[in-house]
Amino acid sequence: MKGILFLVLLSLCTNSYATAQPKIWNETEEQKQERMAWWTHDRFGMFIHWGLYSSLARHEWVMRYEKIAPEEYEKYMAFFEPDLYNPKEWARMAKEAGMKYAVITTKHHEGFCMFETKYTDYQSINAPLCRKDLIREWVDAFRAEGLKIGFYYSLLDWHHPDFTIDRLHPIAPKDTAEYAKLNKGRDMDKYRQYVKNQVTELLTNYGKIDLIWLDYSYPTGDYGKGRKDWDSEGLVKLVRKLQPEIIINDRADLLDVEGGWDFSTPEQYKVTKWPERDGKRIPWETCQTFSGSWGYYRDETTWKSTRQLLVLLIESVSKGGNLLLNVGPTARGTFDNRAQERLEAIGKWMAVNSPSIYGCTEAPDSFQAPENTVLTYNPTTKRLYIHLLDYPLDRILLKGYAGKVKHAQFLHDRSELKFGDAPFSITYQEDLQKEDILLELPTIKPDVEIPVIELILE
Repeated sequence: MKGILFLVLLSLCTNSYATAQPKIWNETEEQKQERMAWWTHDRFGMFIHWGLYSSLARHEWVMRYEKIAPEEYEKYMAFFEPDLYNPKEWARMAKEAGMKYAVITTKHHEGFCMFETKYTDYQSINAPLCRKDLIREWVDAFRAEGLKIGFYYSLLDWHHPDFTIDRLHPIAPKDTAEYAKLNKGRDMDKYRQYVKNQVTELLTNYGKIDLIWLDYSYPTGDYGKGRKDWDSEGLVKLVRKLQPEIIINDRADLLDVEGGWDFSTPEQYKVTKWPERDGKRIPWETCQTFSGSWGYYRDETTWKSTRQLLVLLIESVSKGGNLLLNVGPTARGTFDNRAQERLEAIGKWMAVNSPSIYGCTEAPDSFQAPENTVLTYNPTTKRLYIHLLDYPLDRILLKGYAGKVKHAQFLHDRSELKFGDAPFSITYQEDLQKEDILLELPTIKPDVEIPVIELILE
């Protein structure tokens, strides 16, 4: 009997071990929510892609797309001259647009470092026409405006001599037999240590860092890279040790590892519903560009309108998510005029309508969105926001809202909106059910890009 009991216990332990998920960070769900509370509340941030590729002005992947060898690409370091760089102005524009945090590329795939580092000469402080730790000035400026600080760090490095040539590398061969020859003498162990050394610098030399993007992994298919190539578990453990309160994105190939990531990052598309993993809703943030490129692209023309960008922000919040909106500064350190125009227009809308964004999330299922509207909800203030994407004529029917609304008003000026079953027409009253509300609107659309109705709930 004792032998059988021992085998049963051994089997249970073995099964438990086999099914247990890896874990690299001890934290309860409540502690995680508390750590991420500022990010969940703020909803709107600025992404900044800036590097040597800004000098070429043909996309941040120009080195890869045009298959420029590292030794040839290096010449752009001599011409990099950000003489108009004024991060205080960047921070002002971000704040006035209603953004609450910002993430900047400290090093992109090209390998050029925008910060002072002990581990390579390929950095802004050595660029003869720059001679600055650009990240230091940026951190100081954005922190002074009260914005949270985020760093983007590329796991790829097409310049580093120990980064093995893979399918994404600019000099990737067409003949796979050539990989072995190209990678002779390259040592990923040295590169992994290089990454850890630089991440340590970034998370040690600039004070409290609120968020980090480690970008990115491509483990499937031939000649890709994933968690083993980056030692992702060791890297994330290092990040959490250096900055215990930091928030980490999901691109280190650790989705199945508890503590390996904090939020999902759908890129360049709008989700149809709140994303889930293993049947559970997860924190998420969509990263989006003004145009089709992340880095400065002088001749790119597919720029989104202010209205498109506002709808993107509203719809993200309506599904419980954030928007990280990207700017690609020029090689001189300025924002493109088109980006400035849109930031100013977004700021004009946010100045009066931000309560429908900050602290808001998906509306309860008991509230149905009227046609051509998007709902957001603040669970703390118990206010529901109806964003009028297409302005109705005179009135709007709110089905199932009867008995749930204490007061209705426009958000931009908090002017009262009458609701009930009179003095509206008999024809419309026939469509009005006892559980519905008919809300009266002025005929002329308010002078805001997207008007918002604020309902103070019972």
